[in-house]
Amino acid sequence: MIEKIYKTEFGDIHYYINISAGSKLTLVFLPGLTADHTLFDKQIEYFENRYNILVWDAPGHSASRPFKLSFELADKARWLNGILMEEKIDNPVFVGQSMGGYVTQAFCQYVPGVLRGCVIIDSSPLQMAYSSQFDLYFMEHSETMYRMYPWQSLLKAGAKGVAETEYGRQNMYDMMRVYSKDEYCKLVGHGYRMVANAIKADLPYKLDCPVQIICGKNDKAGFTKKYNEKWIAQAGYPIAWIENAGHNSNADKPEEINGIIEDFVEHKVT
Repeated sequence: MIEKIYKTEFGDIHYYINISAGSKLTLVFLPGLTADHTLFDKQIEYFENRYNILVWDAPGHSASRPFKLSFELADKARWLNGILMEEKIDNPVFVGQSMGGYVTQAFCQYVPGVLRGCVIIDSSPLQMAYSSQFDLYFMEHSETMYRMYPWQSLLKAGAKGVAETEYGRQNMYDMMRVYSKDEYCKLVGHGYRMVANAIKADLPYKLDCPVQIICGKNDKAGFTKKYNEKWIAQAGYPIAWIENAGHNSNADKPEEINGIIEDFVEHKVT
C-alpha cells in the first residue's frame, strides 16, 4: 500500500492505495468515526492481491489531521470523489463501516451513478423517516456527554463497547489512543452533529447500486441494530447478521466478513 495525500481547503487527507492487482474493480474501504485505515487490516490483507484497494484516514482522523472540523457529509463525498478522479478509479465498490456507511449514502446522493456496488457494515440509514427526535438530540449533544468521562475510562469503554473479541477491542483501543481527550471529544461531537445535519436535510439518499448490509448481532452502538431492522424491512436490502460480533464486526469476524464481501463482489456487482 502506498500512502498519498489529497489536499483540501480544510487540511490534508491521507489515503493508502494499491492498484497493482490487475483488477478492473477497486474496493474503497471507509472506516467509522474515530477509526482509521487499520480498522480494515484484515480485509486489506485478504483482498489486496485480488482487487485494487483504496482506504483513507477520514478527514480529522489519525494521519489526516490537523483538519478543520467544520465540514459536512457532502464535503466528504466531494473530497472522496476528487480522490477517485485523481487516481482514475472508475469502478469503485465502497465498503463503509459505521460512519463509512453514512459517507457511502452521501456519496450516492451527491455523486450519483458512480458506484458499482456497496457493502455497508454496522451503519444505518440517513433518511429522516427512520430517525427519532431523541436520537437526533443525542447526536447533537454527544460531545458534552463524552466530556463527562475520564479519558482512560473512555478508552476502555470505547474499545469494549464496539467489539466482542480481543483483537477487535485492541484494534479499536490502538486507533483511539492516538488522540488526546479533547481531540477525541471534538471529533466525536463533530461527527455526530454532521450525521444529524445530514438526516435533517431530509434527502432521498438513494443507493443506486447493488447493496449488501452487514450487522453484528451484538452491536451495542446506539440505534444501529434497531434501524437496520427497519431499513431491510422497508428497503428490502439483503442483510447478514454476524454471530458473536459487535459494532466493528469486520474486526471481530474478519474471515466471515471477507467471505460475504467476496461473494457480493463476484456475484452481485456487474
